[in-house]
Amino acid sequence: MLDETLKGQLASYLERVSQPFEMVASLDDSETSRDMRSLLETIQGLRADKISLRLDGNDTRKPSFTLQRTGTATSLRFAGLPLGHEFTSLVLALLWTGGHPPKVEAGVIEQIQGLDGDFNFEVYMSLTCHNCPDVVQALSLMAIFNPKVKTTVIEGGAFQNEVTEREIMAVPMVFLNGALFGSGRMLVEEILAKIDTGAATRDAQKLSGKEAFDVLIVGGGPAGAAAGVYAARKGIRTGIVAERFGGQVNDTMAIENYISVLETDGPKFAAALEAHTRAYDVDIMNLQRAEHLIPASQSGGLIEVKLANGGSLKSKTVILSTGARWRNVNVRGEAEYKNKGVAYCPHCDGPLFKGKDVAVIGGGNSGVEAAIDLAGVVRHVTVVEFMPELKADAVLVKKLRSLSNVTLHTNAQTTEITGADGKVSGLRYKDRATSAEHLVNLEGVFVQIGLVPNTEWLKGTLELSKFGEIVVDAKGQTSIPGVFAAGDCTTVPYKQIVIAAGDGAKAALSAFDHLIRH
Repeated sequence: MLDETLKGQLASYLERVSQPFEMVASLDDSETSRDMRSLLETIQGLRADKISLRLDGNDTRKPSFTLQRTGTATSLRFAGLPLGHEFTSLVLALLWTGGHPPKVEAGVIEQIQGLDGDFNFEVYMSLTCHNCPDVVQALSLMAIFNPKVKTTVIEGGAFQNEVTEREIMAVPMVFLNGALFGSGRMLVEEILAKIDTGAATRDAQKLSGKEAFDVLIVGGGPAGAAAGVYAARKGIRTGIVAERFGGQVNDTMAIENYISVLETDGPKFAAALEAHTRAYDVDIMNLQRAEHLIPASQSGGLIEVKLANGGSLKSKTVILSTGARWRNVNVRGEAEYKNKGVAYCPHCDGPLFKGKDVAVIGGGNSGVEAAIDLAGVVRHVTVVEFMPELKADAVLVKKLRSLSNVTLHTNAQTTEITGADGKVSGLRYKDRATSAEHLVNLEGVFVQIGLVPNTEWLKGTLELSKFGEIVVDAKGQTSIPGVFAAGDCTTVPYKQIVIAAGDGAKAALSAFDHLIRH
C-alpha cells in the first residue's frame, strides 16, 4: 500500500508514539479490505512494541478499523481507506492515540474533556476533498480526548449505498446521533461552539475584556495576514479577528501564480499564512464574525468592532480585509438543493458524482477549470455561460474544447435548477439570442460565477461602491478616518492573492503612519 519513501516518513513519525494502543479491523473479502489489512500490518510492523493489531472486529461497516489506547474507552473508527488527503489525518490519529500531544491550545483540550453527554459523530469525506481533513482531524481529536465522543470517519467512495441512502451530495458532511449536524469545512473550535452552549458567552466576555489595540485587522486572508505581519513588525499592539483564518484561500485548490512559490494548494497556503502571522506578536481571534463598526467619533475616541457573539473590541485604527465569497446564481432551486446536487467546490464534491451528468455555471477561469477537473470524474459536463464567449484564459478554453465529454452553451442564461425526490434533476437555461428554453437532465450543478464582497455589515457605515466594495484611496484609506481596507473586499481591481497581500502590507503601513501623525 505504501511505497518505501512513505514508509520511511511514517516510521519517523511513529517514533513519537509513547503509549500502547491497538488497532481492531473489521474486514470482508473485498479488495479494499485486503488493502486495509496490508496498510494496518505495515503500521503495526513499524512500531510493534507499542502498536498491536487484531483482525477479529465485527463492526457492520466493512472494511473499517478502530484505534484505541490501552486502558481507555475511546472510540475512533475509520471506515474505508484514509488515504489521499486523509493520510495526514490517519497519521495524526495514530500519534494522538499513542500519546503524542496535539498542536492545539490547552484551552481547546480542556473544553473537549469537559463535554458531557453522548456524542456519536459520523463524518463522510472523499479522498480528494481538501476541506475534509480539518473536520476529520477535529472529530478524531475529540474522540481521542473524551470517551463520551464517538467518531466514525467514512470514505464515501467505499460506502456508496450509505451515500445514496442518506442523499449525501457534498462533503464533508457530519451527522450527530443520526441527525445532520453540518456540512463544509469546520474547525474544532466551531464544532465545540455548536455543542458547548456556554462557549459563546465565555468568548464574548473574554474578548470584551481585551486592552485596546493600536491596529485591529478584521479578516484573516492574505490581506489580513500581511497587514498583521507588517503592523506587528512596527512594534505596535496588533490583533486579527477573523471568521475563518485563511479566508477564501482555504477553498482554493491549485495556486501557481504567487511569486516565488512555484506551486501549492489553498489549505497549505492558508496554514503558512497563519504560521507566519503567529511568528510575530499578533493576537489572533479566530472564528469570530464582525457585525458592526462604530467610528471613533461615535465611540469615545476609539474605533469599536462589535461581534456576533455579543463581544466587542476597540482599537486606535482598523484595517478591514473581510474578502469575498462565491456568488450565488440566484435562480429557483439553487437554495433548495444546496448540498443536494448544487455545489460550489468541484475538488471536494466532484467524486460524489462519478459516472453522472453535471453542469458548471460560469465560463471564467474558475468555471472552466472546474469543468476540466470534473470531466475526468463524471460522465458528462455541460458548461453554461451567460456571455457570448467564454471568459477564461485561452489555454484553458483550448483544453476544455478538446474534451469529448463536455458540451458548451454560451450566450445562455440559467433560469432554474430543477429537482425531484429532494435532489437536483436538471438545469433550465434560455438561449439569449433566440429566447428558446432548454432543459438538461443531470444530477449535479456546480456554480462558479465569481465573487461578492463580504461587506453587508458595513452598509450605512462607510462608503461602498455600487458593487458593495469598500471605496479606498491609493493608501487604503476608507471614508472613515483611521479605518483602512485591503484585498478582495475593496475597489482595487484584479482580485488576486498577490495583490491582496500587497494591499494588506500597504494598509498596515498607512495605519502606522496615521498613528504617528495623530
